[in-house]
Amino acid sequence: MAELSYRDAVAHGIAQEMRRDPQLVMLGEDIAGAGGVFKTTVGLLDQFGPDRVRDTPISEQAILGAAMGAAMTGVPVIAEIMFSDFLAVCFDIVANEMAKSRYMTGGQMSVPVVVRTANGGGSRFGAQHSQSVENWCMMIPGLKVVAPSTPADVVGLLAASIRDPDPVVFFEHKSLMATKGEVPDGEVFDELGKAKTVREGSDGTIVALAYMVPRALEAAERLAGEGISAEVIDLLTLVPLDTNAILGSVAKTSRLFTVEENPRLCGWGAEIASIVAHEAFWDLDGPVVRITTPHIPLPAAEALEDMAIPSVDRIVATVKENLD
Repeated sequence: MAELSYRDAVAHGIAQEMRRDPQLVMLGEDIAGAGGVFKTTVGLLDQFGPDRVRDTPISEQAILGAAMGAAMTGVPVIAEIMFSDFLAVCFDIVANEMAKSRYMTGGQMSVPVVVRTANGGGSRFGAQHSQSVENWCMMIPGLKVVAPSTPADVVGLLAASIRDPDPVVFFEHKSLMATKGEVPDGEVFDELGKAKTVREGSDGTIVALAYMVPRALEAAERLAGEGISAEVIDLLTLVPLDTNAILGSVAKTSRLFTVEENPRLCGWGAEIASIVAHEAFWDLDGPVVRITTPHIPLPAAEALEDMAIPSVDRIVATVKENLD
């Protein structure tokens, strides 16, 4: 068992899979000699050489166009888009080409591409470099969507994503890069579509993703000190979505809170609220409560960004208010 930072876990997970599959290649801006803008690919050029770890021009369309073309010929590709905000530049390739190729060829063609991208706020990068855009991809049939919160989950879910025959968008949270955690020795592989109950509870369920998971856990610890037992679920993947884990927890606790970094309108929590209202209405003792960022561009100013993104204080206050 080794302790790794989140960013080092990304490089560790990629290296594990590149050793396993000699065909696997990686494309992106400054990923080779520079080791990536967030230092998530340090050392990979030295280990695997310039034919497999390739720097690209500053062109998201070129990166994903090349990745898709290679994948269509049977070469699995990891493609890095530096900031998830820039998926907007190349979203036609993601949503209209990669996601639909298997369907439109009647299953004759797969596109084994993992689009890695740095996501989310909390790092003072401003409105165009801080968005949480998981819901952009969640709504597209044919895409899988992954967003781990711990180094161990980074490694295991990277392995699952890379081995998947279809396109996966893999969100790495910028504000988790320096966090550390233990990663098992040997090969690490997790299954896509399996949420984790990271804290047991009985009074209410808090569902969170990525950067919001440690905040939900801290909130649950504070709530426990006030006599409230909160269960915390780390979704890990939005597509496939582990509805069984959510519904099972709600059946036990009878209340549901979602903690979402995305803007409120059309966030992933709205879909979960809809599912629970339809499939577990009679298990609920009160309405599903969503704790989100407001529907605004994320501010760059430190105090304003901190006000916008769900905080531990806001999670605690909202849970208490709705359970009283």
